[in-house]
Amino acid sequence: MTITRTHINELLHLDYSKEDGSEGVDVPYFELESIIAATNDFSEENRLGQGGFGPVYRGKFPGGQEIAVKRLSSLSGQGLQEFRNEVTLIAKLQHRNLVRLLGYCIMGEEKMLLYEYLPNRSLDLFIFDGTLGASLDWDMRFSIIMGIGRGLHYLHHDSRLRIIHRDLKTSNILLDEEMNPKISDFGLAKIVRGKDTEAITNRVVGTFGYMSPEYALDGMFSIKSDVFSFGVVLLEIISGKRNTGFYQSQKSISLLGHAWSLWTEDRPFDLLDHILQKSYGSSEVLKCIIVGLLCVQGDPDDRPTMTNVVMMLGGDMATLPTPKEPAFISRREQAISSSSSSSKQDTQTKNMLTISEPENPNSYRNRKRESFRLQRERRKARKELREGRIAEPVLVLASATAEETAVENPDC
Repeated sequence: MTITRTHINELLHLDYSKEDGSEGVDVPYFELESIIAATNDFSEENRLGQGGFGPVYRGKFPGGQEIAVKRLSSLSGQGLQEFRNEVTLIAKLQHRNLVRLLGYCIMGEEKMLLYEYLPNRSLDLFIFDGTLGASLDWDMRFSIIMGIGRGLHYLHHDSRLRIIHRDLKTSNILLDEEMNPKISDFGLAKIVRGKDTEAITNRVVGTFGYMSPEYALDGMFSIKSDVFSFGVVLLEIISGKRNTGFYQSQKSISLLGHAWSLWTEDRPFDLLDHILQKSYGSSEVLKCIIVGLLCVQGDPDDRPTMTNVVMMLGGDMATLPTPKEPAFISRREQAISSSSSSSKQDTQTKNMLTISEPENPNSYRNRKRESFRLQRERRKARKELREGRIAEPVLVLASATAEETAVENPDC
């Protein structure tokens, strides 16, 4: 079915009248012809890169305004829902550390989003590149860390909507001409209503290496899942290394595991990017390492909120709590055990990816599953009471079978 402009406007309106009772969103619509002209017909020389949504192009309107155009690819795993998410969410958010949406375009099968153009592109291009990384001294890195923290704090606590981003990573942090960070890519973001800070889904989406274990394993996402992702980003900025694909001497562990090992061995400064050399304040670096480890702790209840994170980053190190073991991704190296092992078995077991958690890993997820089950029962009882199908509130029993605690809520 061809999606018309009228159709998408109706979808945008319904999305927000359903979420918060507002009257829809006012997002400028751009004609396809003007975008084609601005991008020189989506020429390769104007192509900035490729994301999960599709290719991104640089453009320039006749008045001189520069834009970045995200063009939905037919091969993309993202679709109308993610497109609608981007338009409706970003239009409602205003913060200096969030990317600014300028408008959208839908014409036939074409779906495009127009953003402010940020000349320094994404953070990952700098911190994981030996040459470009040298241009980021410690003061600049700390400023970027603080900016990301403030932007995420706004999403969780200060915006009119409580937003869980669900895909925070270095490639989704864009940099303006002054290297100010701006969080982008809200296609996977979710609104949590009222005072809720968590939800659950059967459709786990995101980027491996940045997803919290409770989300990756059980579909439970919350503001603490975003905090985990922030902790990964923070440690990557400090070290100049990716969490995934990280190797150190004879150990094949993630960056989180490496950071924890250095911390327990009282060698935290060995984590620091060698490019920085001595251009840093030791107390500030140590504070960031501690905050990063606090953010990636295995139990979400142990992780700080972004309010606390911003306060800790801007405060005195003496007041920081001691981090507990992180939930880190480890690469299990399997030795070839015996000559009787087949090559097929070796292929299946070698380099298997596992998620390591602190002891008693089921306590949190079981507790949360029961909490979600009780919430659903209470909502059902209230609805039946309003509709007159029951005479009085139903007492919800705390006990449940394993089948009853299974969660199915694809709308999250």
